[in-house]
Amino acid sequence: MTAVDAERAAVEAGLSAAPPPTAVTADVIAAGVGPAAAAAGTATALALAEAAGAPYGLVVCAGIAGGFAPVAPVGHVTVAETVVAADLGAQTDEGFVPVVELGFGTSEHRPPARLSRGVARALGAAYGPLLTVSTVTGSGERAAELSGRHPGAVAEAMEGFGVAEAAAARDVPMLEIRAVSNAVGPRDREAWRIGDALAALTVAFGKLPAALEVEATHDD
Repeated sequence: MTAVDAERAAVEAGLSAAPPPTAVTADVIAAGVGPAAAAAGTATALALAEAAGAPYGLVVCAGIAGGFAPVAPVGHVTVAETVVAADLGAQTDEGFVPVVELGFGTSEHRPPARLSRGVARALGAAYGPLLTVSTVTGSGERAAELSGRHPGAVAEAMEGFGVAEAAAARDVPMLEIRAVSNAVGPRDREAWRIGDALAALTVAFGKLPAALEVEATHDD
């Protein structure tokens, strides 16, 4: 599941270049930008596949992201240890309160630990919390606030939590894999390296089928 066609094309290029033999097959879908579009697109794809008698075994949220320096510099690949809804909650005089602390639902999903760690290792990726936000960070203060609330965070993007919610509803495991196009912080479009990030995403997905096959041979 990607947000836009450029990300979808980068993922497809990587999967097409993956060395044979591989038993991994995939459908790559661009569902739209933001957690709502991602959740709707993922839920629809999962329901259609299940109705057709060919349910998916894994959902991967993929694309480009802002990376938290210094752990995830531009061009680096990141894999989510946890998928966090970083701005779902309430803003109070004492600070931000996550929705789970308000007593409503959840604000975090955890991909299968062995699988996510193994994929991160195979891809040479930064591994840690990957934040989902509805508003992209545009200041140093906001970046510091997010990294303070989520120690070890590697990146922020806009779709992961929506994909994770839909996957969890169908009890399908998920991963989030992203390549870094810019640093989280002051908004400086001249410093963005979208082409480099898309190229890194292609390389990562060229390695992913082999990594999944290796992990499939291990017991949990």
